[in-house]
Amino acid sequence: MGDKNVNITLPDGSVRSYRAGVTGLEIADSIAKSLAKAAVGVSVDGQLCDLSLPICKDAKVAIIRRQDDAALEMIRHDAAHVLAEAVQGLFPGTQVTIGPTIENGFYYDFARNEPFSTEDFAAIEKEMRRIVERGAPFTREVWGRDEAIKFFKNKGENYKAELIQDLPVTEEIKIYKQGEWTDLCRGPHMPTTKHVGNAFKLLKVAGAYWRGDHNKAQLTRIYGTAWRDEKELQQYLTMLEEAEKRDHRKLGKEMDLFHLQEEAQGSVFWHEKGYTIWLALEGYMRRRLLDADYKEVKTPQLMDSRFWEASGHWGKYRENMFVVPDVVPNTEEGGKVFKEEPKSFLALKPMNCPAHVQIFKQGIKSYRDLPLRLAEFGCCHRNEPHGALHGLMRVRQFTQDDAHIFCRDSQILDESIRFCKLTEEIYKDLGFESYTIRLETRPEKRVGSDELWDKAENGLKEALDKLGMKYTLAPGDGAFYGPKLAFIIKDAIGREWGCATLQLDFNLPERLDAHYTAEDGSRQRPVMLHRAILGSIERFIGILIENYAGKLPLWLAPVQCVVATITSEADSYADQVVEQLKALGLRAEIDKRNEKINYKVREHSLAKVPVMFVVGAREAAEQTVAIRRLGSQDQNVQPLKSAAESLAGEAKSPY
Repeated sequence: MGDKNVNITLPDGSVRSYRAGVTGLEIADSIAKSLAKAAVGVSVDGQLCDLSLPICKDAKVAIIRRQDDAALEMIRHDAAHVLAEAVQGLFPGTQVTIGPTIENGFYYDFARNEPFSTEDFAAIEKEMRRIVERGAPFTREVWGRDEAIKFFKNKGENYKAELIQDLPVTEEIKIYKQGEWTDLCRGPHMPTTKHVGNAFKLLKVAGAYWRGDHNKAQLTRIYGTAWRDEKELQQYLTMLEEAEKRDHRKLGKEMDLFHLQEEAQGSVFWHEKGYTIWLALEGYMRRRLLDADYKEVKTPQLMDSRFWEASGHWGKYRENMFVVPDVVPNTEEGGKVFKEEPKSFLALKPMNCPAHVQIFKQGIKSYRDLPLRLAEFGCCHRNEPHGALHGLMRVRQFTQDDAHIFCRDSQILDESIRFCKLTEEIYKDLGFESYTIRLETRPEKRVGSDELWDKAENGLKEALDKLGMKYTLAPGDGAFYGPKLAFIIKDAIGREWGCATLQLDFNLPERLDAHYTAEDGSRQRPVMLHRAILGSIERFIGILIENYAGKLPLWLAPVQCVVATITSEADSYADQVVEQLKALGLRAEIDKRNEKINYKVREHSLAKVPVMFVVGAREAAEQTVAIRRLGSQDQNVQPLKSAAESLAGEAKSPY
């Protein structure tokens, strides 16, 4: 390296010169001894690296301390290695395979004749703490390919040997040691195992196929979580407990909303009560869209592959599409039927945008027709992997509250403002007042001129600035055809869900030859704004169920009121009460079973019925009802007429 120097730009913007090959630890030490002592890693041009890694060119550098958010990934990565060492120490003969970090934690897959169980966790965690306390340094080495393969095969680590064999020949074989224990790993790692700390916990075990291939060996996956301190760990574990209580799959069963089954993986069987929620939500959204001057349309489920080839989805998205051959049966003489080879293919649509362009193209469009807002509650199909499916949150068949706005360049700002306002109002109505917004800008690979991208990005920025909406920039995260806004809502227990999006697209109108006649008579391409507010309706209902822990707002509740009798003497009066409630538009049911009232209250509370009208002989005689609210032990006796009218007013949709 000689006397060559490199310029290091620090987070405060200052620039320091060092000899080429300087390490992150040396940079930290040159700034302050205390910083070097606290450092666990270094960010070099945005990439997390070991403190010992030589820096041989000019770079932007940030020293990572253990208390920094960026350190969490390293803590979890190192915890996975500590887990693997602990398992092999306690259970000789176990092979380790892969162990990445994931959101909020880590996992490691193990090959062992006898699968692990949660009963093994106590011993494994104890051994992990011993390894952490030992504080062995993580050291990085680069080995020759043949040397590494031989080493792992001699240890009986055939999975590791296979991983190395399949790596590109140009890739370095990086080996990390923590004391005597050795693993294949890209890194980075903190200085020692002691930096992992003790704020970790093993959570669950699951089966996993080697490399995700069901034709290969089944492994045991151990999941864990790790944090910077005990307080963070306990907060996370409390959130997990709360999330388990709110699990939409559990509540969906208790409330009789929907079910899923093996014979239709990724598709939802909506029961009457669940579909009632769907219809109430869809009705609300439809009223919102019609008032916002959207035109509701309906497009085909099956479309010829030529549409998807023209749009570009066939080349980029084909493996996620359900495709069927377009075969026309022919009949020979004698009535015998045979089928020709398919001349083309049909695909179940994974999104609605190419179909909406076809509607736009029908007839001549003028600049006076723009903006044209086409909305559809469009059913889509995507071939999601089996392992990724998760209740309502990840399905194969779903319905979007989709819309596409065709507009002129000069209308981008106004349409973006309209979308942001509408989204904000809808989220407020649905109980989500806490959300963040990301502005995702041009990626390196993109279509369209810089001038067009400037106009699109500035349109989105101006809309947010004009509305006073705070946002963060996500450089390079936009789609290849245009920038986008992403709205991330926060639920009652702090989890974040990405839902609404607004994407600007200059590509699809060009590819599918959409145009309008401008004021000067020329043919111009419209700008296409892809937008959704709920996203997948299935998923959004799952989010609603979990956000409210099943106690949905009255207007969304599938059963808004149950009229329950204390004695059979009140049966006929209960019938009258239900009739009056239904006449006012309320979703009411009756419970005249020969059961004690406390039993009925418990059962309907489990089903999350928001209101019960309890009636007995006295209520029948006085034409009153005893009102019980979900989650309250209090009873409030009111005249039937005023109670019913008050409940009907309370149950009105917010729009």
